[in-house]
Amino acid sequence: MLRISVEQRRRRLARRHHLASGRRAESVAEAVADLVVFHATDPATVYLSALARCPGAKVADVSAALYDDRSLVKMIGMRRTMFVAPTDFAPVVHSAAGLAIADRLRRQLVQHLSTLPTEPRIEGDVAAWLADVEVSTERAVDELGEALATELAKAEPRLRTATLPTTDKPWDVKQNITSRVLTLMGADGRIVRGRPAGSWLSRQHRWASVRGLWPDGMPAVPEDAARETLARRWLEAFGPATVADLRWWTGWTLGVTRAVLARLDTVDVDLDGVPGVVLASDTQPERDDDAEPAAALLPALDPTPMGWQERDWFLGPHREELFDRNGNIGPTVWWNGRIVGGWGMREGDIVWELLEDVGAEAAAAVETAAADLHGRLESASIIPSFRTPLERRLSTPK
Repeated sequence: MLRISVEQRRRRLARRHHLASGRRAESVAEAVADLVVFHATDPATVYLSALARCPGAKVADVSAALYDDRSLVKMIGMRRTMFVAPTDFAPVVHSAAGLAIADRLRRQLVQHLSTLPTEPRIEGDVAAWLADVEVSTERAVDELGEALATELAKAEPRLRTATLPTTDKPWDVKQNITSRVLTLMGADGRIVRGRPAGSWLSRQHRWASVRGLWPDGMPAVPEDAARETLARRWLEAFGPATVADLRWWTGWTLGVTRAVLARLDTVDVDLDGVPGVVLASDTQPERDDDAEPAAALLPALDPTPMGWQERDWFLGPHREELFDRNGNIGPTVWWNGRIVGGWGMREGDIVWELLEDVGAEAAAAVETAAADLHGRLESASIIPSFRTPLERRLSTPK
């Protein structure tokens, strides 16, 4: 059986994820495409992930790709997570993962509206009522072009319908359905997330017409073909890997994951005693002479550390310091294809810490990378949505 060592995997990671000198991305869109998608649960992640991989990029370049030339689009995808995807690849993600999520969200909402008291009361067929609200909301977005949720609720008052509490529990409160309807419509590819309501760090956004990207609506891709394409692209960027890694990243069942892999031309590999797979066309090792080691400061939820379920081969013994209690990774420092430390921001400055001795060359490279990133943040202060022990410690004022 073909064996691919940890060192070979790290070399692939550094080069394919634009974390090696001489292998940086030339554009934001290229960086996203080469990693399939970027995580976007935290708005800052998209920007910091791009800046780390594109030496010539500025904050404005990321915004332009998202909201001006529209080469990238935010969307619900694998594991019901928010991602940024290349616009031309979004239909694949939508078919391979988004449609199933939209179906589940819609069924859950119909069930809640059918079993819980609402204000105002919904008469008749709840599913038909919700479908009509979606049609009306989509029409309002098309007419407005781009609008906040509050503006859409004015255009379609039924979005302000609320479910009422049935217990005296503190968490059981009156809730309107605006966000739930818009989220499921986004997952269904009927509307898309537009510009933020505030700065590039804002967690509020406008909703935009999908026809600004696709005049005839989200292009349809057969589900099997979409899943095969998504798995192939993931293996190109993250392979070799285990079946469990692909299953976790996509959110598919084990049966679906194995069925998709069976339709691809793959080769079984030995990953230092762990069985894995790699595309048959991708078994050659990375060359040693075309990229030098480099340091990188990656943000919380960056797509590289979030690309695998099993991370020990690049994470080492640093999990406790760099993950929160729910398994979300914080800001990390990378050297030569592996994690060697973490970073945070204290009073507007980037502060970093190495968790192991990697030598003077690596430390100097990290210092340079931190200074470069700080200069491109335009005085912004970054606080991750999911905070980790090391990030909290580094960001605490002295």
